[in-house]
Amino acid sequence: MPFALLKDRALISVSGPDAEHFLQNILTTDLDTLGAGAAKPGALLSPQGKILFDFLISRSGENAFRLDCRADIADDFLRRLMLYKLRAKAEIARQDQVLVTVAWGDDSSASQSDSTVLADARFREVAVSRSYGGASVGGDPAAWQALRIANGIAESGSDYQLGDAFPHDVLLDETGGVGFKKGCYVGQEVVSRMQHRGTARRRVLIVSADRALPAPGTELTVAGRPVGTLGSTAGTAGLAIARIDRVKAALDAGQPVLAGDVTVSLAIPAWAQFSFPREAIGAEDA
Repeated sequence: MPFALLKDRALISVSGPDAEHFLQNILTTDLDTLGAGAAKPGALLSPQGKILFDFLISRSGENAFRLDCRADIADDFLRRLMLYKLRAKAEIARQDQVLVTVAWGDDSSASQSDSTVLADARFREVAVSRSYGGASVGGDPAAWQALRIANGIAESGSDYQLGDAFPHDVLLDETGGVGFKKGCYVGQEVVSRMQHRGTARRRVLIVSADRALPAPGTELTVAGRPVGTLGSTAGTAGLAIARIDRVKAALDAGQPVLAGDVTVSLAIPAWAQFSFPREAIGAEDA
């Protein structure tokens, strides 16, 4: 069974009588739908609806949760959680000594008897699990990146910068990272408006080319006009966040999309529910 040790992750624990109520009121994830054997994506947003912190959240016991996030943002994330905690009866702490491992394939399904091995709910077409406290060496991080790319799973740092993206941009609306039936949370009004009006224009697309892709951050262009930005790459495959209306216009006109000087093809992840618009949505950014 292929696996990878993720050395760039950290865990934040939130526990106590008010832990669930506290988190439900500030995070995008609907904790009412979070089962004991799953790790679901989510975000803490700015009031303007932009992603400030992204993570995977799971239950670690009664009235207890773990937030699996990038190690380099963990301290800032913890401070922001403390800022919102106010008088809530919840303890918040960073856990640095817990190893995070991902595994995938037919044998990777989480064991219901082991609360530290969880199904990664972002993946729809391959079984992926996350474990906490597993192997300390080995694995294949390059294969993990290739798997993420093949399945259209974007992560901050690699594929977008925190503070620059809406949840819809990175498909949190389709991976279970946004609860549209829950009550208010920080940034909820903007996210709900984008959902109900169907105004999401930037989306994660899978990139392919006949030769190696350029570095992450390379601009995607059509006739010299920007349409998106390249994210994670693995040889000739990669992810990008792109304006789907501009990509559709290029496809209709038979114009090539370039990443630097490399001609690329762009595709919607097979599991995703969104589609290219029938007509151009407009010229201005959302």
